[in-house]
Amino acid sequence: MRKGLFAAAALLVAGTAQAQQVDIGASPPDDPNAPKPGASATTRSGDTQRQPRTPAARRPHDTSPSSLVGDTQSSPPPGLIGDWQEIRTRLGRRGIGLTARYASESGYNFAGGDRKLFRETGQFDVGALLDMEKLAGITGGAVQATVTWRRGYDLTTDAGLDTLQQVQEIYGRGQTVRLTQWWWEQKIGTKTEVKLGRTNPGEDFAAFSCHFMNLSFCGAQPGNLAGDYWYNWPVSQWGARVRVALDGDRYVQGAVYEINPRNLEKDFFVGHFHGATGVLIPVETGVSRGGDDGKVGSYKVGGWIATADGDDVLLDRDRRPIVLTGVAPLRRSGRYGVYFTMQQQLTGTSKGGKSLTGLGVFLNVTQTDRKTSVTDNQVSLGLFYKGLVPALPGDVLGVAVARTNVSGRAARADELMPGTPVRDAEYAAEVYYSLHPIDWLELRPNVQWVHQPGGVRGAPDVGVVGLKAALTL
Repeated sequence: MRKGLFAAAALLVAGTAQAQQVDIGASPPDDPNAPKPGASATTRSGDTQRQPRTPAARRPHDTSPSSLVGDTQSSPPPGLIGDWQEIRTRLGRRGIGLTARYASESGYNFAGGDRKLFRETGQFDVGALLDMEKLAGITGGAVQATVTWRRGYDLTTDAGLDTLQQVQEIYGRGQTVRLTQWWWEQKIGTKTEVKLGRTNPGEDFAAFSCHFMNLSFCGAQPGNLAGDYWYNWPVSQWGARVRVALDGDRYVQGAVYEINPRNLEKDFFVGHFHGATGVLIPVETGVSRGGDDGKVGSYKVGGWIATADGDDVLLDRDRRPIVLTGVAPLRRSGRYGVYFTMQQQLTGTSKGGKSLTGLGVFLNVTQTDRKTSVTDNQVSLGLFYKGLVPALPGDVLGVAVARTNVSGRAARADELMPGTPVRDAEYAAEVYYSLHPIDWLELRPNVQWVHQPGGVRGAPDVGVVGLKAALTL
């Protein structure tokens, strides 16, 4: 029955337009020599900022767009309730793929904060991927619809950790039900893809997984710094993206997304047609490398401009320090940023463009404009090692460190207020080990350590022991 489900799902997405993203941290199949039909290298990762696709046809490269339990935007494993009495198989044959998953993040701060607490938060998401060739005879077309529900409690706030980056990345943007994805993706010819609808820039630009629990290592990095106008999962906005494949696994892409503060409202809505304050225009070029030689890799460089005005972090409208005058801040236009992200397998084996065993490294660097961003720079560096314990197929060890910098202009504002700690930079580290005791369950225990929380020198360090888990239905 499950074999039929995977085969049907593989047929569902075969031939549809899919932007390829390398994910060297994704768990490999149990048996690299005999992958399940339709299973991808991201089959068992939990990535909380992306909807798990229905099992997809095997492609030349890893295909994890970016965040649910290790990685909710990746293809899910066989579910807890299997084929739902063959409902999923029958729908798959007709061009309709269904997914459902719950991702949970639990944490206890054994050091730092105002008090010691345990908190759990999570996200439930359901999605449908439609093959428009089967349903309407439109070759190369696909429609994705996803609804998410976030719930739970935030350890960062409740324990008074005062960190710049959340220790439970899945919490935030309102504990509410959202329409997170509702888009059409169309392949035109052999090299061009067009995507239209309710989406977000983090799906396609600076895309990165959410295998770690600390936000410093999760999702598209620009959204961690410029989150007032670059919205990552689960927030959606009207957008259009064009991606063109070049020779030698290279590509270039650009997009336009609506900037609308109403998209952050904490209630369910399909989309707003009023209230936009500008547009976000990102561009990116990159190259990805697959193959069976153990050298899977991806390199991307990009930048963006935003036409929506933003508040100056230091000056008021009369160009005097806000902290001294209390006058409304100076409004700045032409916000911008640049980023670089890379993943590279260093040792081990790969197959079909997916890293199966060995060591891999990643690096993410983002710089935003200093005039309107309190946190203007972030650098994260980490390692993934697959196959640490041969008796546990699919295991992954992850280690990462990050620095989140407070803008010098924001620090200048601190200096002007007597008795206010002057912020500098926050340093975070995390270690996790991913286990898959059952196909439909992922367990990812982790330990985090945050030095100079909030960027404040002398602030007590924060230590958190946690568990990231995903249950696929």
